[in-house]
Amino acid sequence: MTFRSKAFEIAQSRVSPVLTPPAEKVADLYGINTFSDDVMKTLLSAEAYTKVSNAIRSGSTIDIEVADEVSAAMKSWAISKGATHYTHWFQPLNGTTAEKHDSFFDLTIDGRAVEKFKGSALVQQEPDASSFPSGGLRATFEARGYTGWDPSSPAFLMDNGAGGKTLCIPSVFISYNGEALDYKAPLLRSLVMLDKAATSVCQFFNRDVNKVTPTLGIEQEYFLVDKALYYARPDLLMAGRTVFGHSPARGQQLDDHYFGSISPRVNTFMVDFEFEALKLGIPVRTRHNEVAPGQFECAPTFEEVNLAIDHNALLMDLMQKVGDKHNFQVLFHEKPFAGINGSGKHNNWSLSTDTGINLLAPTSKPKENLRFLTFLMNVVKAVHDHADLLRASISSAGNEHRLGANEAPPSIVSVFLGNDLTSMLEELVNKGEITLEKGENFYYKLGLTRIPNLQRDNTDRNRTSPFCFTGNKFEYRAVGSSQNSASPMIILNTIVANQLMDFKREMDERLASGEEKKVATVEILKRYFTESKNILFEGNGYSEEWIELAKERGLSNIRTTYDALYAYKTDKTISVFERTGVLNSRELHARYEIELENYVKKIQIESRVISDLALNHIVSTVVKYQFKLAQTARSLTDLEMLEEAEPIKEIIRDISSHVVVIKRLVHEMTESRKTANNIDDLFEKAKYYGSNVKYFFDEIRYHVDKLELLIDDEDWPLAKYREMLFLE
Repeated sequence: MTFRSKAFEIAQSRVSPVLTPPAEKVADLYGINTFSDDVMKTLLSAEAYTKVSNAIRSGSTIDIEVADEVSAAMKSWAISKGATHYTHWFQPLNGTTAEKHDSFFDLTIDGRAVEKFKGSALVQQEPDASSFPSGGLRATFEARGYTGWDPSSPAFLMDNGAGGKTLCIPSVFISYNGEALDYKAPLLRSLVMLDKAATSVCQFFNRDVNKVTPTLGIEQEYFLVDKALYYARPDLLMAGRTVFGHSPARGQQLDDHYFGSISPRVNTFMVDFEFEALKLGIPVRTRHNEVAPGQFECAPTFEEVNLAIDHNALLMDLMQKVGDKHNFQVLFHEKPFAGINGSGKHNNWSLSTDTGINLLAPTSKPKENLRFLTFLMNVVKAVHDHADLLRASISSAGNEHRLGANEAPPSIVSVFLGNDLTSMLEELVNKGEITLEKGENFYYKLGLTRIPNLQRDNTDRNRTSPFCFTGNKFEYRAVGSSQNSASPMIILNTIVANQLMDFKREMDERLASGEEKKVATVEILKRYFTESKNILFEGNGYSEEWIELAKERGLSNIRTTYDALYAYKTDKTISVFERTGVLNSRELHARYEIELENYVKKIQIESRVISDLALNHIVSTVVKYQFKLAQTARSLTDLEMLEEAEPIKEIIRDISSHVVVIKRLVHEMTESRKTANNIDDLFEKAKYYGSNVKYFFDEIRYHVDKLELLIDDEDWPLAKYREMLFLE
């Protein structure tokens, strides 16, 4: 029995575990493993609670005395729930989360055992920073780095799976010199700047607004593969995607998986991780089958951006841990299987005020719609002016497989507003009037009296648009499924804050000159629309016509990661980030270097995996199979059954032709990789890997996938697509 057949047998024998709901009502689970506001209110003094609350709301500093009280309360709460250790939980620039666990256990001078957790340990820790990506911000021997407590994201308890729990404290991660080595620090800076800029613009319309909070809802797509079959695919294990695999006769062409009935085994996994997510305060609300077989999606309720991103990073880790319990491997790679849809992470972003207003929601009141149009057009203008930077924010080796593949938004950044909004903006330019009124709701007339009235939204959806308005928010659909959403949100927050600052400056100048507020606002918006309309597109973003039209409009079509990342280095980008204080030029350049390095490493790993699988798994298996065929052909020839022997000989010749090409291509790819490794300039190395080395991937795959159709199914060494994708 081959390893593959044994894996398939194990996968077929799986039985879903019986889950016992941990509470009578799901709502009772919510946040029970978080150091929530309610917990703080119960355990802290009124003075300490007020200071922490003010720090969360307004960014005021927490002094060490308050930190001591919070740490004592955290320790007491965590230990009462079974925690033995604590850690600063942070998000370094390697795409994962990080944690170094320290025990509450300590010894006094006289040798007595105590449980200790001081305010100083809560506020700051020192993990060794030498092995985390820094992009040249420090040398390898410069190991010191610091993590610092982020009180705006609640501490939580993570089950270690071995009877103990760890208190996890969301934190920033900085270098010895204070530069950001993580996603959270610049994200928090961008949120502060966007709050200030948006609040100042809101003051033109409503003096009661004192704070604007960006909100985010992250739709997470993923694949599930049985653990046994996963381990039967070394490419999935090492590279996160299948480098070989012939498409099955039935893929997603019947459109029968999307929103289809969820299998009992998958549903049990989903219910389990949802229970655990709710305990951690992650408000997961939806689950469904996605387009591709074996693909699924979950999504939470909208939250403040910083919290939403922390929760998504935590959710991905949680899903892997729960997947282990159910013998599933969760795949977050953007394109784990060729020939079927890849996975994204749709980021739904909006702006809310402390007075309960969604600034991106149109209303029936003309004055409020002027405010809505102001924020809408400032976002569109920001995206237009910094489209290349927004494109860079979602560039990676994994997402390069997915973007523009008739399944995901194209590599051309465009904005979809819908016909009604676009027409209204054109009216604004042509007539200087705002004609959009929400008016009465539109209901469909179905001719079915027993069906309740169905209401139409004020705009349709466009799944081919990378950045589309969906009624009261913008959906950035191009984000990759394995990506930390902080990267594109840092960019989006920053460019919008920068644009709002420009708007306010011009408004102040016009008002100071005596211009009426409404007239000044409309005149600015008219110019913004004229300057930005080339990025607005209502049609099919997958079409060849759009590529030509976008070229005529002067829009960038950046197809490769290494070219896209260059936007981090431009004077235009540096100017925006230094003006807002979100990232300095050194921090921006570091991110450019880190992303290029990561791209090179991913392509390098995939190339080595392809070499290993092709020569040590495929060719070796094929040669053995050829020998069996040759023996059969020889026996038939000896029996003078020449006609019967000829088809077998033809198969042997076909197999040989593919083997010869595979060995030649693998050798050429290896030599190409050696050449790439000798290139000192990082951009040139990434370019060589992305063009020359990567060129061989599809060439080798073509011949290996042809062999999959020629070799006896029992002898083929790798788990096949039909086994991984359709096994429930």
